[in-house]
Amino acid sequence: QVQLVESGGGLVHAGGSLRLSCAASGRTFNNYAMAWFRQAPGKERDVVATISRQSSATYYADSVKGRFTISRDNAKNTVYLQMNSLKPEDTAVYYCAASTRYSILVRGMDYWGKGTLVTVSL
Repeated sequence: QVQLVESGGGLVHAGGSLRLSCAASGRTFNNYAMAWFRQAPGKERDVVATISRQSSATYYADSVKGRFTISRDNAKNTVYLQMNSLKPEDTAVYYCAASTRYSILVRGMDYWGKGTLVTVSL
């Protein structure tokens, strides 16, 4: 089992920045690729960004390219999502996820955190 706990969400004005963190515990962190997903009210859960076990590969949704950066610190068992130039349409619950095989799909994830709310106001 892997336990994932997100933090860093909150309310921010458009154009602002937030950094989300996801702390992992349980099994060896660097055995897992990591990802951030988000789900806005009434919408499906969509991938935001993913990162491979040793950070050699990353993926970003088109909607966040150039604004968001995913990173991980295997020594601290933590994955981060730096979010800059935030827009109201970024408002969502953001979820951290872990997978034994690198994937950008919801069904490819093995473990999920409970989420952290990000609200971007005008």
